[in-house]
Amino acid sequence: MMISAIHDERLARPGLQSAAQRDYDSVRRAIAFISEHWRTQPTIEAMADAAALTPDELHHLFRRWAGLTPKAFMQALTLDHAKGLLRDSASILDAALDSGLSGPGRLHDLFVTHEAMSPGEWKNGGAGMILRYGFHASPFGTAIVIASDRGLAGLAFADPGQEHVSFADMKRRWPNAVYVEDHDGTVGLAQRIFDTRLWRADQPLRVVLIGTDFEVRVWETLLKIPMGRAVCYSDIATKIKSPKASRAVGAAVGRNPVSFVVPCHRALGKGGALTGYHWGITRKQAMLGWEAGQVGLH
Repeated sequence: MMISAIHDERLARPGLQSAAQRDYDSVRRAIAFISEHWRTQPTIEAMADAAALTPDELHHLFRRWAGLTPKAFMQALTLDHAKGLLRDSASILDAALDSGLSGPGRLHDLFVTHEAMSPGEWKNGGAGMILRYGFHASPFGTAIVIASDRGLAGLAFADPGQEHVSFADMKRRWPNAVYVEDHDGTVGLAQRIFDTRLWRADQPLRVVLIGTDFEVRVWETLLKIPMGRAVCYSDIATKIKSPKASRAVGAAVGRNPVSFVVPCHRALGKGGALTGYHWGITRKQAMLGWEAGQVGLH
């Protein structure tokens, strides 16, 4: 079932954006300005002007959105911060294997339990599957939440007016599935994903991974990266016993269908390079900056 024209219009009309979507739009503009000018340490006034806000509004926005001051958020976008996230990159995955996904280092993380669909289910393009989807506000713009009867199957993001494009991108991954729009049926998943008060180890989010065996192994490795840290593609390749497959790992990271939850934004190039991100580098920067605030709150 394709998105109706009425639904497209409702989503794209700026006057009906939720507060969360308006917040992200301001954050996005601030990030674009910071990315261009961070070397000169721009003033709060300049950042606010770029985001079309007053300095007080910018301060309250970042405190509300990420628990950070604008200055702290700007620092979270620097290359030095990215290098810090990569500190002991290889050993992060080793430690995650030792402690498990509920170890003490993950007190501020979203807890996930996952399973993988069989290779046959992936190869037939989702034939026989019913996938429910809904569009929901998130800290990173409009989120497209896709659910199967076994759990969360997809999470994508869209800029205003591009909802139908992002949905079509997701639909191409499993072209033979039946898609049913179900906002009310997916809103609970959206809340579980983005409301940190609901992140509990005793109530993990159920996720089903739909991909090739190699892709699933990469995505399972991404799930082991705790918030506030990052790993290199080469370390992921080594961990899945394919040390020469860094490029293939990068491609699998880019095809991750469950963005944010399976944290492909925590995979960086050597030296802290952000490299590509399927839903845009700005959104990747926003996620890493937002997570810096969440880690700082604990």
